[in-house]
Amino acid sequence: MPAYAIARLQDAAPHPDIAEYLDRITATFTPYGGRFLVHVTPHETVEGTWPGAVVMIGFPDLPQARAWWNSPDYQEIAPLRSRHIEGDIILVEGVPEGYDPGGAAKAVREAAAGE
Repeated sequence: MPAYAIARLQDAAPHPDIAEYLDRITATFTPYGGRFLVHVTPHETVEGTWPGAVVMIGFPDLPQARAWWNSPDYQEIAPLRSRHIEGDIILVEGVPEGYDPGGAAKAVREAAAGE
């Protein structure tokens, strides 16, 4: 099952550490099958608020995403970003091909009915 690292990062002032992080990050996730799917691309907020930038890296599965996040290579460069850019980052597993939310709808109906 594919997995994703998704970040919502606040805008930050330019800093040499951020440039170094950007130069080095791809080499940290490539060994884990990772690739950029979205990288600070302009986004359209259609509901709620979503300030800042969106970054999304795809991985073959959740164990590979976790291995990347915890890898010495990524942990070495992570402070270059985190010292200068605040944000929220999650690792999340995708859904299988042909996923149908009907099972989730059934669970909500049962919970609403007190079953």
